[in-house]
Amino acid sequence: MFLAAMQLRGALDGRMLTRTDFRVPRYATVDLRGRTVVGIEPRGKHLLTRFDGELTLHTHFRMDGVWRVQAPDARIPGGRDQVRVVLTNEDYSAVGLRMPVVDLLPTAYEARVVGHLGPDLLGPDWDADEAARRLAAQPARPIGEALLDQRNLAGIGNVYRAELCFLRGVSPFAPVADAGDLHAWADLAQRALAANRTRHGHVTTGDTRPGRQHWVYGRAGRPCRRCRTPIRRVDAGQPPRVVFWCPRCQPDPR
Repeated sequence: MFLAAMQLRGALDGRMLTRTDFRVPRYATVDLRGRTVVGIEPRGKHLLTRFDGELTLHTHFRMDGVWRVQAPDARIPGGRDQVRVVLTNEDYSAVGLRMPVVDLLPTAYEARVVGHLGPDLLGPDWDADEAARRLAAQPARPIGEALLDQRNLAGIGNVYRAELCFLRGVSPFAPVADAGDLHAWADLAQRALAANRTRHGHVTTGDTRPGRQHWVYGRAGRPCRRCRTPIRRVDAGQPPRVVFWCPRCQPDPR
């Protein structure tokens, strides 16, 4: 999300819109022509695009959403049925594809959509002490689930959940109370996201070569890079999410 915000700032921030297109039924008649983009802020997995007149566009990528920046007259990538919103100025067009969440709201009401989030790992509000406190408040919860809960710390997805648990040598199923120093978890999470904030994808091994970026994520059945034990996977949690771990490097407390 940090990278998406950075790209959108370069294309939209401070520029007046010449055309907009909302392909979401309840906003089908909205026209923001003449408004100027005055700020773009990522909050966890949410993106807030602010316009003059105290109006904010709230988008959330979930698993498949993406913003594409292109020339105003370029062909929109993918099928037209994938387009949710288009913001165009004289020089660029930002196209939101496959976004399940597209909301327009008064800027003063942004807390209604992001106020529940914990400290943002890449935001100015990052507070490792507060993140650790929120995790500690759920001692019986599996650490893997607690890391994914954006109310604890905002920004961790399924890739980082798997990789952080491996790097800490803790099973994703271990209760938070048995996961060790929670400040160390928060610090590692922030450092991992910061190291990847300006690149596409996630590299946690330090090796950017294809197929070598991750320790356990996406490697079910393949040998652990440390101990050669086959990596395991299972669907767990509510809703179910795929979990990857090394049963030897991360012993299961159950």
